Amino acid sequence: MSVFEERGIQKALGRYVEVMRDEKPARFMLCKSIPAKISENYAECWEEHNKLIKKLPQLLKKSGIAEVHPNLLELKQRIAERMLERCEFCERACGANRKKGEVGWCRVGCESRVSSAFEHIGEEPELVPSGTIFFSGCNMSCQYCQNWEISQYPQSGSVWTPQKIAEWAEHHRKFGVRNLNLVGGEPTPNLHNILAALNECEANIPVIWNSNMIMSEKTMMLLNGVVDVYLADFKYGNDECAKRLSLFQDGYWKTLTRNSLLAVEHAEILYRHLVLPNHTECCSKPVLSWIAKNLGDRVRVNIMSQYHPDYRAMQIEELSRRITREEYAEVVEHAKKVGLWNLEIQGLHFFE
Repeated sequence: MSVFEERGIQKALGRYVEVMRDEKPARFMLCKSIPAKISENYAECWEEHNKLIKKLPQLLKKSGIAEVHPNLLELKQRIAERMLERCEFCERACGANRKKGEVGWCRVGCESRVSSAFEHIGEEPELVPSGTIFFSGCNMSCQYCQNWEISQYPQSGSVWTPQKIAEWAEHHRKFGVRNLNLVGGEPTPNLHNILAALNECEANIPVIWNSNMIMSEKTMMLLNGVVDVYLADFKYGNDECAKRLSLFQDGYWKTLTRNSLLAVEHAEILYRHLVLPNHTECCSKPVLSWIAKNLGDRVRVNIMSQYHPDYRAMQIEELSRRITREEYAEVVEHAKKVGLWNLEIQGLHFFE
């Protein structure tokens, strides 16, 4: 049986599979079929956006659509460009005018920089081969980040224009990638350029938003109709661990739960939960319990075992080792106990 016919994948990622097989249009393609009025007035743009987005659900089952101009995706791009003047793409809401060269907490400028882009075969089976673009910079600072050379150095890599992103996606879709996987670092600071790229992209390709999920509510509204699957990190079960281990002081739990509830209404979700040493009670169990209670089998959950001390983790005693078999088994057992069955469970080769 193909991985795509598995009950769990059909349940949580069924439309993604249809788009991946080119049986249905990607959501951003649907937005291109919705006519829009684009005003110079920022408030009027939002009013138009919120009216038009209500048309999207009735289009989800259609296979044939016609692109129009100006359209809803172009309106989203215009709004994002205005937001860039007082940046609030993520929950930090720094307010930097990135159009004029200011930078906020993430230190990402107006241009997008890409550290690498390639056909990734190391993701979940239902995603590979994945057309993965690693954006430089991040709006969190996880002290154990395994991609810290990318996430903590926003000037690394090279500048990619929206046109280059679009051409890369079209080329790799033609040669067999199953999706456009936007990661980093973090894609969120690059929202304006990603929307511009999708406006230029002519390939029907599912969009994966591979993210720490601390987007602002406005960004979540703009991603409605753009993202097919949220590949969502849900790291912590409380604000204190998020503050201490990722330097996020703006209400992690409230942000992640809010964005999860918004995301599941307009896209599909594949959660990633990385089990951390000594964090089963404070983080793993609360996260999985919340997902089970609020989202259930509408989502798929990958319980990840591959933590290893990296970046500054050796300076934090509780994170200075790999997880044990017992810790991972306890987390998996808890997930099943609270009713989660749509799980991806990893092998035993990562443990202490």
